[in-house]
Amino acid sequence: MLSKGGHTAAAGTYWNLENGERVNMDQEGVLPGNGQTRYIKASGIAVLAAGPVLGLIFAVFLPFIGIAMALNMAGKKLVEGLANAAAGSMSFGWRPVEAYLAGKKRNKAVRARKTGKGAKS
Repeated sequence: MLSKGGHTAAAGTYWNLENGERVNMDQEGVLPGNGQTRYIKASGIAVLAAGPVLGLIFAVFLPFIGIAMALNMAGKKLVEGLANAAAGSMSFGWRPVEAYLAGKKRNKAVRARKTGKGAKS
Protein backbone atom coordinates (compact mmCIF):
# COMPACT_ATOMS: atom_id res chain seq x y z
CA MET A 1 0.00 0.00 0.00
CA LEU A 2 1.50 3.33 -1.10
CA SER A 3 1.21 6.35 1.22
CA LYS A 4 2.54 9.91 1.03
CA GLY A 5 4.27 12.01 3.65
CA GLY A 6 2.10 14.48 5.55
CA HIS A 7 -0.95 12.21 5.26
CA THR A 8 -2.61 10.21 8.01
CA ALA A 9 -1.61 6.55 8.07
CA ALA A 10 -2.64 3.51 10.08
CA ALA A 11 -0.32 1.79 12.55
CA GLY A 12 2.44 -0.30 10.99
CA THR A 13 5.90 -0.17 9.43
CA TYR A 14 6.42 2.21 6.50
CA TRP A 15 9.47 2.34 4.24
CA ASN A 16 10.58 5.57 2.57
CA LEU A 17 11.06 4.76 -1.13
CA GLU A 18 13.65 7.51 -1.66
CA ASN A 19 16.20 6.68 1.03
CA GLY A 20 15.04 3.35 2.51
CA GLU A 21 14.35 4.85 5.93
CA ARG A 22 11.96 2.85 8.11
CA VAL A 23 9.20 4.59 10.06
CA ASN A 24 7.36 2.66 12.78
CA MET A 25 3.86 3.92 13.53
CA ASP A 26 2.61 2.48 16.85
CA GLN A 27 -0.77 4.09 16.32
CA GLU A 28 -2.55 6.03 13.62
CA GLY A 29 -0.73 9.27 12.85
CA VAL A 30 0.80 11.52 10.22
CA LEU A 31 3.76 10.27 8.19
CA PRO A 32 6.81 12.55 8.21
CA GLY A 33 7.77 14.53 5.11
CA ASN A 34 5.87 16.48 2.49
CA GLY A 35 3.45 15.29 -0.18
CA GLN A 36 6.36 14.31 -2.46
CA THR A 37 7.75 11.75 0.02
CA ARG A 38 6.36 8.29 -0.74
CA TYR A 39 6.10 5.40 1.69
CA ILE A 40 5.18 1.77 1.23
CA LYS A 41 3.62 -0.22 4.05
CA ALA A 42 5.41 -3.54 4.44
CA SER A 43 6.73 -5.66 7.27
CA GLY A 44 10.46 -5.99 7.83
CA ILE A 45 10.38 -9.62 6.72
CA ALA A 46 8.76 -8.67 3.39
CA VAL A 47 11.41 -6.03 2.74
CA LEU A 48 14.24 -8.44 3.61
CA ALA A 49 12.72 -11.09 1.34
CA ALA A 50 12.49 -8.59 -1.52
CA GLY A 51 16.23 -7.79 -1.30
CA PRO A 52 17.57 -10.97 -2.95
CA VAL A 53 14.83 -10.85 -5.61
CA LEU A 54 15.74 -7.28 -6.53
CA GLY A 55 19.44 -8.24 -6.53
CA LEU A 56 18.73 -11.12 -8.91
CA ILE A 57 16.78 -8.85 -11.25
CA PHE A 58 19.65 -6.36 -11.22
CA ALA A 59 22.24 -9.10 -11.92
CA VAL A 60 20.20 -10.49 -14.82
CA PHE A 61 19.69 -7.12 -16.49
CA LEU A 62 23.17 -5.68 -15.77
CA PRO A 63 24.68 -6.89 -19.09
CA PHE A 64 21.79 -5.35 -21.02
CA ILE A 65 22.21 -2.10 -19.13
CA GLY A 66 25.92 -2.06 -20.02
CA ILE A 67 25.24 -2.75 -23.70
CA ALA A 68 22.56 -0.04 -23.83
CA MET A 69 24.89 2.49 -22.19
CA ALA A 70 27.74 1.64 -24.60
CA LEU A 71 25.44 1.96 -27.64
CA ASN A 72 24.07 5.24 -26.31
CA MET A 73 27.57 6.64 -25.84
CA ALA A 74 28.72 5.46 -29.28
CA GLY A 75 25.61 6.95 -30.90
CA LYS A 76 26.16 10.30 -29.21
CA LYS A 77 29.82 10.37 -30.31
CA LEU A 78 28.84 9.46 -33.88
CA VAL A 79 26.17 12.17 -34.08
CA GLU A 80 28.53 14.70 -32.51
CA GLY A 81 31.29 13.80 -34.99
CA LEU A 82 28.94 14.05 -37.97
CA ALA A 83 27.62 17.40 -36.75
CA ASN A 84 31.16 18.75 -36.34
CA ALA A 85 32.14 17.49 -39.81
CA ALA A 86 29.05 19.05 -41.37
CA ALA A 87 29.59 22.33 -39.53
CA GLY A 88 33.22 22.42 -40.65
CA SER A 89 32.37 21.89 -44.31
CA MET A 90 29.63 24.52 -44.48
CA SER A 91 30.52 27.83 -46.11
CA PHE A 92 28.23 30.82 -46.10
CA GLY A 93 30.10 32.78 -48.79
CA TRP A 94 30.19 35.96 -46.76
CA ARG A 95 32.12 37.23 -43.82
CA PRO A 96 30.14 38.86 -41.01
CA VAL A 97 32.80 41.55 -40.47
CA GLU A 98 32.50 42.83 -44.06
CA ALA A 99 29.60 45.06 -45.14
CA TYR A 100 29.35 44.51 -48.95
CA LEU A 101 27.38 47.73 -49.29
CA ALA A 102 28.64 48.19 -52.87
CA GLY A 103 28.24 44.52 -53.74
CA LYS A 104 30.83 41.80 -53.92
CA LYS A 105 34.11 42.39 -55.70
CA ARG A 106 34.31 40.63 -59.04
CA ASN A 107 37.30 40.00 -61.14
CA LYS A 108 38.07 42.39 -63.98
CA ALA A 109 37.22 40.01 -66.82
CA VAL A 110 33.68 39.43 -65.57
CA ARG A 111 33.12 43.17 -65.09
CA ALA A 112 34.44 43.94 -68.56
CA ARG A 113 32.09 41.42 -70.18
CA LYS A 114 29.13 42.76 -68.28
CA THR A 115 29.72 46.38 -69.14
CA GLY A 116 30.76 45.64 -72.73
CA LYS A 117 34.14 47.28 -72.33
CA GLY A 118 37.20 45.53 -73.51
CA ALA A 119 35.24 43.22 -75.76
CA LYS A 120 37.17 42.27 -78.90
CA SER A 121 35.47 43.11 -82.17
